[in-house]
Amino acid sequence: MPHEFNGEQYKNASLHQKEWGNKIISELQFKGNERILDLGCGDGALTALLAASVPRGSVLGIDASHGMIDAALNHRLPNLAFQLKDINLLDYEDEFDLVFSNASLHWVKNHQALLDRTCSSLKKGGLLRLNFAAAGNCATFFKIVTAAMEIPRYRRYFLNFEWPWYMPEIEEYQTLMNKLPYREVKVWGENADRYFPDADSITKWIDQPSLVPFVAILQPPSRGFFRDLVVHKMLEATKQADGTYFEKFRRINVSARK
Repeated sequence: MPHEFNGEQYKNASLHQKEWGNKIISELQFKGNERILDLGCGDGALTALLAASVPRGSVLGIDASHGMIDAALNHRLPNLAFQLKDINLLDYEDEFDLVFSNASLHWVKNHQALLDRTCSSLKKGGLLRLNFAAAGNCATFFKIVTAAMEIPRYRRYFLNFEWPWYMPEIEEYQTLMNKLPYREVKVWGENADRYFPDADSITKWIDQPSLVPFVAILQPPSRGFFRDLVVHKMLEATKQADGTYFEKFRRINVSARK
């Protein structure tokens, strides 16, 4: 089942995701009349930026989280729409000039099927432009949360837990793209390591979205204890001498045409 997020909290915890997305959008070339699909639109901030870039076109943002769509609906433009929809259930045919996604697709496990569906969604000559997490991403968080899951009082909750992310190596994704009917395929990595300015900013990121899949399956009071333990360990492990907090962020970028 899709994960449920708090869109308003995510809005205040996703500055680095928006930085990456703004950079990608600034590098795209728009005619102004494109039809665009934003996969995993989150709180809709980047979707609205795309819509402003195509005043004679239109943009559809989709997300599987009610909380994200509720937050996204605060962005109101005549050529902008949002829909509650699971990315795994894409069913568009030759509809979009651009399929865009920023910092979302590591939540999708089957990328073979995903890329088949994005290809179907694109018009002939349409552009696929993706950015999501790669192998090595969030290494400190993964180490700490994995150790917390093994603590006896929590272990029973995670016996059938499925790791929520797909974060491949660059070479693995290049091989996957080469199997699909895209052309002008480019796949490249990016080191986007981040220094959070203070404890509050990294804690917001830990809470939304990182801890969501883990606390969702816990029951009170274990949920709060588990959350507090992970936050405490993260603050200890990531604090730098200057008072900032460091975490690794590694990205995959994809650009391809149908």
